[in-house]
Amino acid sequence: MNSYLKQLIAGGENQHLDFKFEISDSRKIARTLSAFANTDGGVLLVGVKDNGKIAGIRSDEEYYMLEAAAHLYCKPEVGFNVRQWQVDGKTVLEARIKKSTTPPHYARSEEGKWLAYIRVGDENMLANSIMIKVWRRLKRPKGTLIRYSEKEKILFDYLQENETITLSKFRQIAGINLNTAVTILVNLIVLDLIGFTFRDKKIVYTLIKKTPEP
Repeated sequence: MNSYLKQLIAGGENQHLDFKFEISDSRKIARTLSAFANTDGGVLLVGVKDNGKIAGIRSDEEYYMLEAAAHLYCKPEVGFNVRQWQVDGKTVLEARIKKSTTPPHYARSEEGKWLAYIRVGDENMLANSIMIKVWRRLKRPKGTLIRYSEKEKILFDYLQENETITLSKFRQIAGINLNTAVTILVNLIVLDLIGFTFRDKKIVYTLIKKTPEP
């Protein structure tokens, strides 16, 4: 087996790598393309089982289904580069997706809805409304101006004592409605004061601690 491909597969599925035994539904592949583009980019290997065993693609049709996923079932479309690898007479497709500079990229569901995904570990997860608002805000040419109120102080004080906070917990301790809580979190994320991560498949928010310049 090609040493590059062997090393890639040996790492298993992760934040930047996904295996697909076959492409039988372009819409399902579109989720992975959306997730990689919206997060940190990644590599999709088609013709590889979940356990890393080489199965090979069934036909060239799988490449065209990959193209359909990127161009027809992603909005805006997701660009990718493809290489073919020959292993013991079997063909593996390597699709490399770059991190997008203009997220969010949406994938069309079976019901016709356009949903944005992100990559968390080896899973594709739905992006929540806060992340989508952050992406949209970052596209604006204007800056973000916020007023440091008691609500922001409550949030920062809590995060000084606790590692993370959920949206619902922030609403509870600050005594504010959903829209106000979302707006505050979006503003602080855009300003790179608050970050987000995942715990038990739930989005939580953290304080970004900056290293002082020498």
